Amino acid sequence: MSEENTTDLAHEDADAHHDHGGIVKYLVVFLILFGLTALSFGIANSKIMNTPSIGWAAMMAVSCGKAMLVILFFMHLLWEANWKYVLTIPASIMSVFMVLMLVPDIGLRTNRYSEERWQHAPEPLQVEDTHHEGAHDDDPHHPHNQPEAEPHDSDAGH
Repeated sequence: MSEENTTDLAHEDADAHHDHGGIVKYLVVFLILFGLTALSFGIANSKIMNTPSIGWAAMMAVSCGKAMLVILFFMHLLWEANWKYVLTIPASIMSVFMVLMLVPDIGLRTNRYSEERWQHAPEPLQVEDTHHEGAHDDDPHHPHNQPEAEPHDSDAGH
């Protein structure tokens, strides 16, 4: 093999390594992202959101799929060397570790409140289901149950 042939083969390998499939691949990924966005919108406006834990889990799954496509194709990590794992795996482990360490801290934060802190803390939220018809029929303070205000006739005496 001559030096010219070796150089040509090296250039072909380099060109093949940097070839990311052309514009068609990116258009397909764009269309998939568009479809996933439509799916997110459909989930957000569907009856699945009546059960928040299932609805939000579905929304997170779609969002993770979209993020994966953007990272792999538009940030070109699909074609990167294996060093990407050296950066992402430890960062992912630390992220999960941090969340797991903060959950008990956030959930148990009121256990150590002083009496003064409790006096200035807001009242706990009382969650009630008000999405069904007639939910406010017995509430006199709800705007739908207020009597119509009579218009003031300020020009009556003039």
